Amino acid sequence: MSNYNQLYTKQGKNLSGTPWNIYPRPLLKRNSFFCLNGKWDFEISKNSELPADYSKTILVPFCPESLLSGVNISIADKTYLFYKTDFTLPKNFINQRVILNFGAADNIADIYLNGKHIGTHCGGYFPFSFEITNEILENNTLIVRTYDDLSDNLYPYGKQKQKRGGMWYTPVSGLWQTVWLESVPTEYIEKIDTVTENNKVTITATGVKTATVILDNKEYKMEDGVCETIIENPVYWSPENPYLYNFKIKTEYESVESYFALRTLEIKEIDGVSRLLLNGKPYFFHGVLDQGYFSDGLFTPASPECFTEEILRLKSLGFNMLRKHIKIEPEFFYYECDRLGIAVFQDMVNNGKYSFLGDTALPTVGFKSKNDKHSHKNPKTREIFMDSMKKTVALLKNHPSICEWTIFNEGWGQFNSSAMYDLLKSIDATRFIDSASGWFKGGKNDFDSHHVYFKKYKFAPSKKPVFLSEFGGYAFAVKEHLFNPKKSFGYKTLKNKEELNSAVEKLYLEQVIPAIKNGLCAAVYTQVSDVEDEINGLFTYDRKVIKVSKKVMKKIAKEIYKNI
Repeated sequence: MSNYNQLYTKQGKNLSGTPWNIYPRPLLKRNSFFCLNGKWDFEISKNSELPADYSKTILVPFCPESLLSGVNISIADKTYLFYKTDFTLPKNFINQRVILNFGAADNIADIYLNGKHIGTHCGGYFPFSFEITNEILENNTLIVRTYDDLSDNLYPYGKQKQKRGGMWYTPVSGLWQTVWLESVPTEYIEKIDTVTENNKVTITATGVKTATVILDNKEYKMEDGVCETIIENPVYWSPENPYLYNFKIKTEYESVESYFALRTLEIKEIDGVSRLLLNGKPYFFHGVLDQGYFSDGLFTPASPECFTEEILRLKSLGFNMLRKHIKIEPEFFYYECDRLGIAVFQDMVNNGKYSFLGDTALPTVGFKSKNDKHSHKNPKTREIFMDSMKKTVALLKNHPSICEWTIFNEGWGQFNSSAMYDLLKSIDATRFIDSASGWFKGGKNDFDSHHVYFKKYKFAPSKKPVFLSEFGGYAFAVKEHLFNPKKSFGYKTLKNKEELNSAVEKLYLEQVIPAIKNGLCAAVYTQVSDVEDEINGLFTYDRKVIKVSKKVMKKIAKEIYKNI
């Protein structure tokens, strides 16, 4: 591990109590919430048998590779991690059924409660739950065993790599999101889905047949768990006006809270140019690449407020969009994007083998022809990717801030992208889709999508909306705020803050903004912050230094919006 010890400024505040002690599911919120985050017993082993003793403690929900976990060590592939905690539920907590929830665990998790194996979950980016009504006691012992193997490339892994460096980062193992309990009645609302079409909204509550929706002080009866209504005098969501409609669903036994927003996304030809439309008007998505890594917590920032502050900081620099890069965040992050107003272009998390020569080097210099029907043929890898894509959409589709899905990034795990485009459209036809971000154009795509590094961006007209899905990546090292002072990675190196700001301003004013009138509809600058060896962020890795000038960035944003 690095000797880097610059902790995020929120660490002290975060560790003064139970970390991440907030309700973790904002789109289906009930009063019942018992947080199990905090210090757990912890053990590492190459043996799968449950240990008799635990030699370490770990702060959940931070992964053991992180500083905030209190463990801060590298975890080898094919290693078992064991977590143990004891808990007693308040006497008035239990209703009729008790559900044990996990935000995420990388990658395979086995759950044991009071000596009984409760269940297994595979996939490191998705929440999972088990009913434990029949196993709960007055005093309880919960054990979680996790196992990860990055070498098989089967499950989505994103930027994680055992031999980190360059554009690859420290892998994350075990628990990295909130562990919590809720108590529900025998018949309870398991899931809420909202579908909007202009000013029409359809709300579906899974698990119940009869219920009442309370929206804008009006009551609407659900039939077979479904309610449809028309919103009079609708207010549409946008980054400039992130208006949310809050509502409640009441049954005979419980009441839950949720929200939705009205907004429309379209592609239309205007004056001979294909444009992206938000709420019926041409819109330019001015974005930044967001890896979602933090210096002290890796996948998990020190506190939820870190997400809030980052979004507000990006908006203060004039951005209206971020591209969440091959990572899925805790749902609170997307709630803050909904609430504060920033559009999200959401990547699927890649699996499959990666080739530096085939997936990066040759395409960077112009070799981008590829028939992806025959790429990454392993049927198990393909099956897991498709299953993960479906789960990603199911998890996030109710968040109005998400305006786009990216299926494959730069050929990583890419296969049969036209078929994957059709599959995704069949699941969610309401958002834009970039089926192949960067280069290997397999076929169907809503965009003409390009990554441009190391050379000038030269706009080329297209019948589709043109998307500069990655560019920039200018590197500037800020001393005392470096993860690895001996090695750095970026796409153009600047000596100081003045050079960086001048270069960024010139890049936008001379290459990006002139292309907007001709059909450029969205652009994503690389990137939000430095990440380990990568020093091409707008902020340092610890978020303590903003490298770019707010005055320069606001000027760029003003020029962009003038050209829409």
